[in-house]
Amino acid sequence: MAGSLQTYRTVLHLTGPLLPVISFLGRLPTAMCQLGSVLLVAETSGSLATAGLVGGALAAGQTVAGPLLGRAADRYGQRAVVLMAAGANAVAVTGLVLAALCHLSTGRLALLGVLAGASVPQVGPLARSRTVALAHRAGADGRTVAGALSFEGTLDEISFVLGPALVGLAAALARPAAALLTAAALLAVCGTAFALHPTARQVTAAKRTRTPRTRLPGAVYGLRVTMALQGAMFGASQAGITALTGELGRPSQTGLVYAAMGVMSAAAGLAMVAVPERLSLPARWRIATSALVVLCAPLLFVHTLLGLYVTVTVLGVAYAPHLITVFGLTERLVPAGRLAESMAFLTSGVVGGQALALALSGRLAQDHGAVAAFAVMLVAGALCAVFSWTLRGLGAGRAGAATGKAVPPGVAVAPRAPADG
Repeated sequence: MAGSLQTYRTVLHLTGPLLPVISFLGRLPTAMCQLGSVLLVAETSGSLATAGLVGGALAAGQTVAGPLLGRAADRYGQRAVVLMAAGANAVAVTGLVLAALCHLSTGRLALLGVLAGASVPQVGPLARSRTVALAHRAGADGRTVAGALSFEGTLDEISFVLGPALVGLAAALARPAAALLTAAALLAVCGTAFALHPTARQVTAAKRTRTPRTRLPGAVYGLRVTMALQGAMFGASQAGITALTGELGRPSQTGLVYAAMGVMSAAAGLAMVAVPERLSLPARWRIATSALVVLCAPLLFVHTLLGLYVTVTVLGVAYAPHLITVFGLTERLVPAGRLAESMAFLTSGVVGGQALALALSGRLAQDHGAVAAFAVMLVAGALCAVFSWTLRGLGAGRAGAATGKAVPPGVAVAPRAPADG
């Protein structure tokens, strides 16, 4: 435990105390907008079909444009890219709210949904790549790099849980429009602060070096597919939990059940830094995916609210370790000049997989009950396990990435900016 705390202290020393705060607050709007847009359009249009279409359009925009923004950040630096995206996203989300309140056509609402999704500034993936770059630049060891990934993964998990909860609270106290306008304002402020933080200069200077675009190892693409499957598990679990709590006559418990899973996942993510370094990343991945299958299977036989709480909470133990390990494998395999793009690809895979699986499993749950959605979860988890046991080329990586001793090309170009606080 003492060693884990020291690792996180080292990570915070590299970033300064302010960067994690503004990066966390900058992630919340992404987690708020998906549910917020669905609630808003459902309220103003009276159509769940229209609401689902707009929510899907937002997810599609983020899935397609996220890697492009990551690539732009690799090439031109995070500061300019995040500044432009944060401003554009705040305008797009505000426009979506006004359009919904003015009862514009479904096509126009969907277009604004695409723009809102496409302009998400990818604070989570960029914060992850920035923190890893800072660790490498400081000559940190592998445990510190792993700690950085665990810390960033935990911030993601907390935002995934807290964002929808804040939307639900705002919708209950005011209206869904208030939640989305709050998200737009939060992103404008915290996205700008993230872009202007002194650590952004180091990443910006590093990426200005013109180097030939390198090909990615084939294993990287397999990891991206795995993240889409993980997103499918998220989407199917949302549909299954919603359906089962409805069948049990306790629909108000849906958010709490999902939050319990998220809290456990976040705790497991923080604990990942304590895993012995002798246990390789590929081995960790296989263990995590096997746990996904074993812990997901009991959902097919759950028929009580207490059983649902217990099962999904235990399942949360496998979620964050799987996500963090895939991020770690990707960080080790891709060249430094394509790290932000690759991290954005992984996040977009989760978003896209979640949206598709939610649509599919939601229909299945409506026709065949919650067990059908949970079956989709189990299939997605089993496919993750197949990839983890069959994918080759995971042992290779760029020089020094496995240990964190070597500095990736270009990271040390800029003089080190002092950490805040």
